[in-house]
Amino acid sequence: MSCTDNNSKPKSMSRAKGWTAEVENLFRFQEAGYRDEMEYIQVKQGILIDKWPESGFVKKLQRRDNTFYYYSRKRECEDRDLYKVKVYAY
Repeated sequence: MSCTDNNSKPKSMSRAKGWTAEVENLFRFQEAGYRDEMEYIQVKQGILIDKWPESGFVKKLQRRDNTFYYYSRKRECEDRDLYKVKVYAY
């Protein structure tokens, strides 16, 4: 975690301009209903985040309704979806 305390709120938000591995993972967290990895860890205390070892992409996330999203080891955030991805700064 890159944050000083567990309850910090983002100071600003911008939209993704291009695809990166970080943007890919943000896309996956946001698709599952979370702001980012930090919020997921806050909400789902004690649940480990499954990641693909080769890419570091998120493999599986538990949604707030306790169902699961399973993700491919390949890129899932298409260029046409980049504008949807919110990048938060703390």
